[in-house]
Parts: sequence; structure tokens; C-alpha cells
Amino acid sequence: TMKAYLVSDNHDSLVGMRLAGIEGTLVHTPDETYAAIGNALKMRNLAILAITEKAAEMAEEIIQQLRERGDLPLVVEIPDRFGTKRGPDFLTRYVQEAIGVKM
Repeated sequence: TMKAYLVSDNHDSLVGMRLAGIEGTLVHTPDETYAAIGNALKMRNLAILAITEKAAEMAEEIIQQLRERGDLPLVVEIPDRFGTKRGPDFLTRYVQEAIGVKM
């Protein structure tokens, strides 16, 4: 079975995802974030790497590399309980950048 894993900068997101059956790691520093992503990538059958926006900011390089690779795991940035810092069109822009299709 394919798995999802969360790298989170906050405890609430981690607890919420655990309730949905998704395990994860709490990170506070860029080093912890890179280590958590590295460990997640060693998991068998990892299909989705979910990462909170703030954690993704701490590891921008590897997140960008994973996106550009175009292979599993799919990287999904999730907002925290205070909402997203992105504009309302971020998803359509992401799809456009990822596959070059205007929506």
C-alpha cells in the first residue's frame, strides 16, 4: 500500500494528520527538517510527502528538487491552522508550473 508522511513545524498539524492515519515528524530547525525529509524518502511505498508551509520554507532546496524530479513522492505543502500564506490562485499556478497547462 502507498503511504503518506507528514513533516510538520507544529504539533497540531501532526496530531490532526495522525487522527487521519498519517504518521509524521515534528521539526523546529532546517537541520531537523532536512533529516526528517531524508528519513521519509527512505520509506518504502512513500507516495505523498506532506509538509507544512513553514517547514517547507526551512528546506526549500530539497522540496524544489523533489518537485522537479517528477517522481514519487508527490510533495504537498499544507497550511497550518492559521491559514495559508499563499494567494487564492496558488493551486492553478502550481499545476501550470508543474505540467505547463493553463487552467
